[in-house]
Amino acid sequence: MNEHRDLEGLSALVTGATSGIGRAAAEHLARNGAELIVHGRDAARGSTVADTITADGGKARFVAADLSDPSQLDDLVQQAGPVDVLVNNAGFSWFGPTADLDMATFDRLFAANVRAVYFLVAALAPKMTAKGSGSVISTASMAGQIGLAGAAAYSATKASLVAMTRSWAAEFSPAGVRVNAVAAGPVLTAGAAPDRIEALGATTLLSRAAQPSEIAEVITFLASPRASYVTGAVFAADGGRTAI
Repeated sequence: MNEHRDLEGLSALVTGATSGIGRAAAEHLARNGAELIVHGRDAARGSTVADTITADGGKARFVAADLSDPSQLDDLVQQAGPVDVLVNNAGFSWFGPTADLDMATFDRLFAANVRAVYFLVAALAPKMTAKGSGSVISTASMAGQIGLAGAAAYSATKASLVAMTRSWAAEFSPAGVRVNAVAAGPVLTAGAAPDRIEALGATTLLSRAAQPSEIAEVITFLASPRASYVTGAVFAADGGRTAI
């Protein structure tokens, strides 16, 4: 455990925390003192993340849930209890010709990337407002900001996150709850197609894809008191791609 420790005494729920950006965010938040609720669907991977955090001197526990199932989402809310920080990171992507996307996959995309986020915030943000503090951060994407061929549905889910972020800031921030999003660029994670990510990385001003820890640093900043005057913001962590 290291550095600021300015999340000491706070609890944080990170969804999709068993790999990639979510795992990096959970580990960064823990190093800053937060007590982690690690969410995912794979119990073995979830336990590994929680064990890694505790071995490093932090506090963490794993809760399994498929957030596309409303009953499991409700169970996660119950097991998590009131939290100080909510990081909405769980979801998945689909890329390909528009005509190739079937309706069932379209519905799964929106259920995982949009509906689950909406109802987690609906359940947890009012508890934050009741105590007058809290932070909600959603992992959006540059895909929601620019046009990418083959990404119409996925991009729409990420644009929805941005719209909800701004509306939730207007709704919850007067009561002390900050709501922000991180619009990530291409990130090298185990679940991503490396050729696609490398190709997208080459289109950024930095000419490379990001590591998960680089996105996690921004998430941790937004969760911390260092971002006390930041709400309703969409932080571009995309190597400058949306600047051009």
